[in-house]
Amino acid sequence: MNKRVFNPRAIASGKWPVLTHVGRVSGATYRTPMDAYPIDGGYLFVPVYGSRSDWVRNVLAAGGASLRIDGTDMELTAPRLVGAGEAIPAFLEKGARPPKLLRISEFLRMNLVTD
Repeated sequence: MNKRVFNPRAIASGKWPVLTHVGRVSGATYRTPMDAYPIDGGYLFVPVYGSRSDWVRNVLAAGGASLRIDGTDMELTAPRLVGAGEAIPAFLEKGARPPKLLRISEFLRMNLVTD
């Protein structure tokens, strides 16, 4: 339902950050709307459906992705899964709070590519 109904609407609205990644098997380009939390040197992402989600596995296999926020594209690299012990303090430093109800224990962190 998300892939076919909600995600296209969220992307079209322009209100959500959009992660662009390449399929690890198909080689197709995918765009996934999501929350992107800026942290020192990069971004943290909350894999709501777990670290085995297609988008997480695609990003890990490709070694990076691009992120569009408010019309600005950024390249991200060095994706890695991090535990709550590393992610929660990074969220709190920036004044953000990950969703507690979902009991997420792994987060995806990527570094911002700088010139």
